[in-house]
Amino acid sequence: MDRSYTSSAESGATIHILPVGGIIKNDVKNPALIANEDGLRLNSGDASSLLNFQNPLERLSEIIVDEDFSDLLDGIDEYSHIVVLYWGGHEVPEEGRSLKRVHPAGLGHYPMKGIYATYSPARPPNPILMTIVRLRERLQNRLIVSGLDAIDKSPVIDIKPYVGDLFPQDDVSVPDWMQRIMGNSKKREIRRGLQ
Repeated sequence: MDRSYTSSAESGATIHILPVGGIIKNDVKNPALIANEDGLRLNSGDASSLLNFQNPLERLSEIIVDEDFSDLLDGIDEYSHIVVLYWGGHEVPEEGRSLKRVHPAGLGHYPMKGIYATYSPARPPNPILMTIVRLRERLQNRLIVSGLDAIDKSPVIDIKPYVGDLFPQDDVSVPDWMQRIMGNSKKREIRRGLQ
Protein backbone atom coordinates (compact mmCIF):
# COMPACT_ATOMS: atom_id res chain seq x y z
CA MET A 1 0.00 0.00 0.00
CA ASP A 2 1.39 3.42 -0.96
CA ARG A 3 1.93 5.31 2.30
CA SER A 4 2.03 8.86 0.97
CA TYR A 5 -0.52 11.20 -0.48
CA THR A 6 0.61 14.39 -2.14
CA SER A 7 -1.30 17.31 -3.53
CA SER A 8 -0.05 19.84 -6.04
CA ALA A 9 0.45 23.32 -4.69
CA GLU A 10 0.35 26.62 -6.51
CA SER A 11 2.23 29.90 -6.02
CA GLY A 12 5.13 28.39 -4.11
CA ALA A 13 3.03 27.04 -1.24
CA THR A 14 4.59 24.33 0.89
CA ILE A 15 3.67 20.78 0.02
CA HIS A 16 3.41 18.42 2.97
CA ILE A 17 3.54 14.70 2.41
CA LEU A 18 1.27 12.93 4.84
CA PRO A 19 1.79 9.28 5.57
CA VAL A 20 -1.35 7.36 4.77
CA GLY A 21 -2.20 4.84 7.46
CA GLY A 22 -5.10 3.25 5.67
CA ILE A 23 -7.86 3.55 3.12
CA ILE A 24 -11.65 3.77 3.38
CA LYS A 25 -13.83 1.32 1.48
CA ASN A 26 -17.59 1.82 1.01
CA ASP A 27 -20.30 2.25 -1.63
CA VAL A 28 -20.08 6.04 -1.82
CA LYS A 29 -18.20 6.79 -5.05
CA ASN A 30 -18.80 10.56 -5.29
CA PRO A 31 -19.13 13.35 -2.71
CA ALA A 32 -22.56 14.54 -1.54
CA LEU A 33 -21.42 18.15 -1.82
CA ILE A 34 -19.61 19.56 -4.84
CA ALA A 35 -17.22 22.45 -4.29
CA ASN A 36 -15.94 24.49 -7.21
CA GLU A 37 -15.24 28.11 -8.04
CA ASP A 38 -19.02 28.77 -8.05
CA GLY A 39 -19.45 27.63 -4.45
CA LEU A 40 -20.87 24.57 -2.74
CA ARG A 41 -23.91 22.63 -3.95
CA LEU A 42 -25.60 19.29 -3.40
CA ASN A 43 -24.59 16.56 -5.84
CA SER A 44 -28.15 15.50 -6.61
CA GLY A 45 -27.23 13.99 -9.98
CA ASP A 46 -25.26 11.05 -8.61
CA ALA A 47 -27.02 8.20 -6.82
CA SER A 48 -23.95 7.02 -4.89
CA SER A 49 -23.34 10.53 -3.49
CA LEU A 50 -26.86 10.55 -2.05
CA LEU A 51 -25.90 7.57 0.12
CA ASN A 52 -24.32 10.14 2.46
CA PHE A 53 -27.85 11.34 3.25
CA GLN A 54 -29.55 7.94 3.42
CA ASN A 55 -29.26 6.41 6.88
CA PRO A 56 -25.71 7.74 7.37
CA LEU A 57 -25.50 6.43 10.93
CA GLU A 58 -26.28 2.88 9.78
CA ARG A 59 -24.29 2.72 6.52
CA LEU A 60 -21.21 0.56 6.96
CA SER A 61 -17.70 1.42 5.82
CA GLU A 62 -14.47 -0.45 6.17
CA ILE A 63 -11.19 1.15 7.16
CA ILE A 64 -8.29 -0.96 5.95
CA VAL A 65 -5.16 -0.10 7.90
CA ASP A 66 -1.78 -0.89 6.36
CA GLU A 67 -0.62 -4.20 7.82
CA ASP A 68 2.59 -2.53 9.01
CA PHE A 69 0.42 -0.33 11.23
CA SER A 70 -2.02 -2.99 12.47
CA ASP A 71 -0.38 -3.09 15.93
CA LEU A 72 -1.51 0.53 16.34
CA LEU A 73 -5.07 -0.81 16.56
CA ASP A 74 -4.45 -2.98 19.63
CA GLY A 75 -7.10 -2.03 22.21
CA ILE A 76 -9.18 0.12 19.83
CA ASP A 77 -12.01 -2.42 19.91
CA GLU A 78 -12.56 -1.61 23.59
CA TYR A 79 -14.15 1.68 22.47
CA SER A 80 -17.63 2.08 21.02
CA HIS A 81 -16.67 5.10 18.88
CA ILE A 82 -13.56 6.36 17.14
CA VAL A 83 -12.47 9.62 15.53
CA VAL A 84 -11.36 9.25 11.90
CA LEU A 85 -9.29 11.93 10.19
CA TYR A 86 -9.03 11.53 6.45
CA TRP A 87 -7.88 13.39 3.37
CA GLY A 88 -10.72 14.76 1.25
CA GLY A 89 -8.39 15.90 -1.53
CA HIS A 90 -9.88 13.69 -4.21
CA GLU A 91 -13.38 14.79 -3.17
CA VAL A 92 -12.65 18.48 -3.64
CA PRO A 93 -10.85 19.75 -6.75
CA GLU A 94 -8.19 22.45 -6.36
CA GLU A 95 -10.60 25.23 -7.45
CA GLY A 96 -13.03 24.17 -4.70
CA ARG A 97 -10.27 24.58 -2.13
CA SER A 98 -10.00 28.28 -2.87
CA LEU A 99 -13.46 29.02 -1.48
CA LYS A 100 -13.49 31.24 1.58
CA ARG A 101 -17.26 31.53 2.15
CA VAL A 102 -20.14 29.18 1.32
CA HIS A 103 -23.81 28.67 1.96
CA PRO A 104 -23.73 25.98 4.69
CA ALA A 105 -24.36 22.48 3.31
CA GLY A 106 -24.79 24.08 -0.13
CA LEU A 107 -28.21 25.38 0.91
CA GLY A 108 -28.69 28.79 -0.69
CA HIS A 109 -31.34 29.94 1.78
CA TYR A 110 -28.74 30.05 4.57
CA PRO A 111 -26.44 33.09 4.68
CA MET A 112 -22.86 32.79 3.51
CA LYS A 113 -20.40 31.77 6.23
CA GLY A 114 -16.65 31.35 6.37
CA ILE A 115 -15.48 27.83 5.54
CA TYR A 116 -14.08 27.32 9.04
CA ALA A 117 -17.55 28.03 10.51
CA THR A 118 -19.04 25.14 8.49
CA TYR A 119 -18.53 21.43 7.96
CA SER A 120 -17.88 22.02 4.26
CA PRO A 121 -15.52 19.48 2.68
CA ALA A 122 -13.80 22.39 0.89
CA ARG A 123 -11.11 23.11 3.49
CA PRO A 124 -8.41 25.46 2.25
CA PRO A 125 -5.54 24.99 2.28
CA ASN A 126 -5.78 21.31 3.34
CA PRO A 127 -8.93 19.20 2.94
CA ILE A 128 -8.49 17.29 6.19
CA LEU A 129 -11.89 15.95 7.24
CA MET A 130 -12.98 14.38 10.53
CA THR A 131 -15.89 12.19 11.58
CA ILE A 132 -16.79 10.43 14.80
CA VAL A 133 -18.06 6.94 13.96
CA ARG A 134 -19.38 3.88 15.73
CA LEU A 135 -16.84 1.05 15.73
CA ARG A 136 -18.78 -2.11 14.92
CA GLU A 137 -15.95 -4.63 14.68
CA ARG A 138 -12.22 -5.06 14.34
CA LEU A 139 -10.97 -7.80 12.05
CA GLN A 140 -7.16 -7.75 12.35
CA ASN A 141 -6.14 -4.67 10.29
CA ARG A 142 -9.71 -3.83 9.25
CA LEU A 143 -12.23 -1.72 11.15
CA ILE A 144 -15.93 -1.98 10.32
CA VAL A 145 -17.60 1.32 11.22
CA SER A 146 -20.92 3.09 10.73
CA GLY A 147 -21.57 6.78 10.29
CA LEU A 148 -18.50 7.57 8.18
CA ASP A 149 -19.26 10.31 5.64
CA ALA A 150 -16.15 9.72 3.50
CA ILE A 151 -16.19 8.52 -0.07
CA ASP A 152 -14.61 5.28 -1.22
CA LYS A 153 -10.79 5.22 -1.36
CA SER A 154 -10.33 8.24 0.92
CA PRO A 155 -6.89 8.03 2.56
CA VAL A 156 -6.94 7.76 6.36
CA ILE A 157 -4.58 10.15 8.14
CA ASP A 158 -5.25 9.19 11.76
CA ILE A 159 -7.57 7.23 14.03
CA LYS A 160 -8.18 8.13 17.66
CA PRO A 161 -10.51 6.68 20.30
CA TYR A 162 -13.51 8.86 21.04
CA VAL A 163 -13.55 9.79 24.74
CA GLY A 164 -16.52 12.03 25.41
CA ASP A 165 -15.00 13.59 28.54
CA LEU A 166 -12.19 15.04 26.42
CA PHE A 167 -14.72 17.13 24.50
CA PRO A 168 -16.55 20.11 26.01
CA GLN A 169 -19.90 19.20 27.57
CA ASP A 170 -21.02 22.45 29.18
CA ASP A 171 -21.46 25.93 27.75
CA VAL A 172 -21.24 24.71 24.16
CA SER A 173 -22.94 27.07 21.74
CA VAL A 174 -24.03 26.25 18.19
CA PRO A 175 -25.48 28.93 15.90
CA ASP A 176 -29.21 28.76 15.12
CA TRP A 177 -28.57 28.14 11.42
CA MET A 178 -26.47 25.04 12.20
CA GLN A 179 -29.11 23.77 14.64
CA ARG A 180 -31.74 24.15 11.89
CA ILE A 181 -29.59 22.26 9.39
CA MET A 182 -28.99 19.45 11.89
CA GLY A 183 -32.66 19.43 12.94
CA ASN A 184 -33.76 19.14 9.32
CA SER A 185 -31.25 16.36 8.78
CA LYS A 186 -32.63 14.44 11.76
CA LYS A 187 -36.21 14.99 10.56
CA ARG A 188 -35.29 13.52 7.16
CA GLU A 189 -33.80 10.51 8.94
CA ILE A 190 -36.97 10.01 10.99
CA ARG A 191 -39.18 10.36 7.90
CA ARG A 192 -37.10 7.80 6.02
CA GLY A 193 -37.29 5.44 8.98
CA LEU A 194 -41.10 5.67 9.02
CA GLN A 195 -41.46 4.87 5.31
